[in-house]
Amino acid sequence: MTSAPAAPATGKCPFNHGFDAMGDDYFADPAAHFGSVRDETPTFFYPHLNAWIITRREDALTVLGDWKKFSSAANSAMIEVPEEHQHIISPDLISRVLVGSDPQGHTIARGVAQLGFLQEDMDALEPEIEARAHRIIDSFEANGKGNLLEDYCLELTTQTLLAHMGLGYEYADFIKQLRDDFFQVLASAQEPFEEPMRSIVWKRYTESNLTLREIIESRRESDARDLISIMASQKNEDGQYVLGADQIAIHLTEFAAAGTDTTAQAMANALLFLQDNPEAKDDAILEPELWTRVFEETVRRRPSSTFASRMSMIDVELSGAKIKKGDMVWIALASTNTDPDYVEEPFAFDIHRPDPEDHLAFSTGRHKCLGNPLARVQGAAGLKVLFERLPSVTVDDPEALDFVRFALLPARRSLWVTWDVADIERSKQQVVRTLNLTVAQRREESDGVISLTLRHPDGGELPAWKPGAHLDLHLPGEDGETLLRQYSLSSDSHDRSSYRVAILREADGRGGSMTAHDRVREGDTLTVSWPRNNFRFVESSNYLFLAGGIGITPILAMIREAEKAGKKWRLVYGGRTRASMAFTEELAAYGDRVQLVPQDEFGHLDLSSLLGEPAEDTLIYCCGPEGLLQAVEAGSAHWPKNSLRLERFSPKPITRDYDDEPFEVEFTESGTTVTVGAEASILDAAARAGLSVISSCKEGTCGTCETPVVSGDVDHRDSILTPDEQATNDTMMTCVSRAARGCGKLLLKR
Repeated sequence: MTSAPAAPATGKCPFNHGFDAMGDDYFADPAAHFGSVRDETPTFFYPHLNAWIITRREDALTVLGDWKKFSSAANSAMIEVPEEHQHIISPDLISRVLVGSDPQGHTIARGVAQLGFLQEDMDALEPEIEARAHRIIDSFEANGKGNLLEDYCLELTTQTLLAHMGLGYEYADFIKQLRDDFFQVLASAQEPFEEPMRSIVWKRYTESNLTLREIIESRRESDARDLISIMASQKNEDGQYVLGADQIAIHLTEFAAAGTDTTAQAMANALLFLQDNPEAKDDAILEPELWTRVFEETVRRRPSSTFASRMSMIDVELSGAKIKKGDMVWIALASTNTDPDYVEEPFAFDIHRPDPEDHLAFSTGRHKCLGNPLARVQGAAGLKVLFERLPSVTVDDPEALDFVRFALLPARRSLWVTWDVADIERSKQQVVRTLNLTVAQRREESDGVISLTLRHPDGGELPAWKPGAHLDLHLPGEDGETLLRQYSLSSDSHDRSSYRVAILREADGRGGSMTAHDRVREGDTLTVSWPRNNFRFVESSNYLFLAGGIGITPILAMIREAEKAGKKWRLVYGGRTRASMAFTEELAAYGDRVQLVPQDEFGHLDLSSLLGEPAEDTLIYCCGPEGLLQAVEAGSAHWPKNSLRLERFSPKPITRDYDDEPFEVEFTESGTTVTVGAEASILDAAARAGLSVISSCKEGTCGTCETPVVSGDVDHRDSILTPDEQATNDTMMTCVSRAARGCGKLLLKR
């Protein structure tokens, strides 16, 4: 253990005696350590870093959202390049690292780099990531134990980066060393970097840059989709390369670090959280699409990079602390992600949060991690493959504190684990994620509704599921076409011998229900997916179930689960007529806890009576047609947050205070003019016109699609530009912003 730091001699206050970024408590759980001091001093000076520490989300957004008042340039300006290497890596060159630069230079460099991290390219890389993950596990699975951080997490992220950069396996050691060296170079701007290590690291780092420059120059005319080729080949309107090989090499060293270690650390942290929360692990193994949520919750709870740093360019007061111009400010991302003023149950590891990406682990604003699409894909894919192959993997000593002691990046050096080698044979025998099942029974459940009971032809158990889950059914269409349709499971989730789905015949639908009714018979074989769950049944003391028509199907399984758990519940079930309402005989066993409301007898559900008074400790589950869902949303708006859980048959309509209108956009560089419809975005219209467009979030939060405005008034709807920047109208985010009302045409530079 380390002792608490002494009081500062700088005269800067407040100072928190309980915070120690070099102490065991910090490395064990940074968020919890911040939580222990946040209430007392939400912003405080920390002498070890000669910086102010920001712990509250609101203050963090203030700092991260305004680059003019809080500059990133100091992150690189304080990196001292040894004189003997400055002819290769000048101080000006090292200052251009993306994490340490501001617009305009940052905007130009990021505009080139982000082309290498487009979501569609990252999605296309996922099969390669999974293939490499399997091959890595092949190499050590028979050992039954190992250092998973080195053997798997870092190995996988390194190989992912090799694939993304278009480099062969022979560059693996090169990338690993470059990763370690860049982190030390970057950390030297804020933390001591002593000899002889300083000279050793800088010599290697300089030589690595020269190697990268040669590779970059060899790919200047390449049209390949690897990261190096994409960055090397970008030219401006004059036909000149946008970035020199020296600057591209510097950025690649950033990516070698950020693209490997941070994601590897997140995967290692995920194992620890899952070991403490076995239900989350079981859910993700059962429903592989949840691995993305596991990864998101892991980085929310423990970001791999604990801090983001800025220099204050003004005198400012944040949470009572008076910060002077020129002071360094460190934003504690681990703390902002667990700020109880914003996050419900902030220290709980909950992979079912309503908005899993609502965190600052990748920062926000102009310096949001541009590699986050890659991190999210490879992190989730790596965890999925690991637990498919070695589901019994267990961390030997979760309390071990084998860290590289950097405050900026509390990096584990090891994660020792064991697993049952019997996993090897079990994984070889696993059924693929689709199943060929036999229609064991077909029943007419009501007017227009059939149910299909599906069993495996070998009589064995089917994959487990939980209430709210659905299946994808592969139904035979016309001319050999396969129709893929989703249907909720309505059977008993504890009975793994069969699945049951119900299908409403929809004459005006897309054809799937008509095919099921007209062509599927007992004895037929259907291909179905493993169960997936977007309508999860969550623990509560009481439940109010509201169903409309075929929306009763997922509710049936929930009622069974509530009944087995001894919970209080009530169902109000509406339909067009009593004859059209499926499963009423099945529901009769529950007596007066079930209320049937046929519309031709009683009208619509009396939502004002049902929802008028919020019920304590009660969750509302509702499934049915869109009209019912909107009415329930409106009627329960005054209930406690997250009381309502919905499952929709179609996307939720977007409502605005006024109607958007069409307008024109002229792209000056290409000479192309497009019309943007009332329901379209500029991004969509440009893509349809064949223009090269880039985007990531598509909600105005990442800045990827920022485009210069030549003329015209903009209705800014993004979360990136400051009010001053929006007022100057120099740029806009084309994914969400539009022409202002009354402005019929925008001129944009593209």
